[in-house]
Amino acid sequence: MSEEVLVAVRDGVLEVTINRPEARNAMTKSAAEAIAAAMDRLDAESDLRCAILTGAGGTFCSGMDLKGFLQGELPVDSRGGFGGLTTWTPKKPVIAAVDGFALAGGMELAFACDLIVAHAEAKFGIPEIKRGLVAAGGGAVQLPRLLPRPLAMELALTGDPIGARRALELGLVNRITEGPAIEGARELAGAIAANGPLAVVATKGIVRDSWLWPVEEINQHQNPYIAHIFTSEDAKEGARAFAEKRKPVWKGR
Repeated sequence: MSEEVLVAVRDGVLEVTINRPEARNAMTKSAAEAIAAAMDRLDAESDLRCAILTGAGGTFCSGMDLKGFLQGELPVDSRGGFGGLTTWTPKKPVIAAVDGFALAGGMELAFACDLIVAHAEAKFGIPEIKRGLVAAGGGAVQLPRLLPRPLAMELALTGDPIGARRALELGLVNRITEGPAIEGARELAGAIAANGPLAVVATKGIVRDSWLWPVEEINQHQNPYIAHIFTSEDAKEGARAFAEKRKPVWKGR
């Protein structure tokens, strides 16, 4: 694992930290590949329930490392795209914990996660257009899916950032914190990790993929995600724990 990315496990949650504070956590190819490797670990280890992606030194990610770009390097993973996560997602949930700036590819990386917790003073933006570039890591595509078109156009065409409170109002952010964003992210991760792991994976898959499904084919497309859930040991344990008024003990099967 690259020293540009730190990985730790805390209470069943994989915490992945972009560790280039001297460069505002600008993304390099090695960091992107390390994040992708961490996401593979998230899916591979049954004791891990979800992940938090954050940045060291009070900044989430300021986008592509321009020095590397000028030398011909693109900060992408062959499967996961920018930051190892913008064109692929693990089966388990990923929470972005955003302090400081999430700009350009950094904003796209945050949006590639499933949920976002941000410090109240954090800022989000895709300023690529100010440098003659295009937000090609998903920003120009995702914004009009998340916002009314005029608002998406304004953010994309001006390149100006918005604050976390405005992002919360627009539904781009789940929660904001007055302290470090990772504190709120850990709280949210804990709520997710307490649930049935098979059900969490299936539910993320449905929420992520179902916007492509024709209404008349919803059940047909959903069945492969849930067919094994209702006959699982976890489903029986969840019902039993409810009846016995205790916390369930999940087995992931």
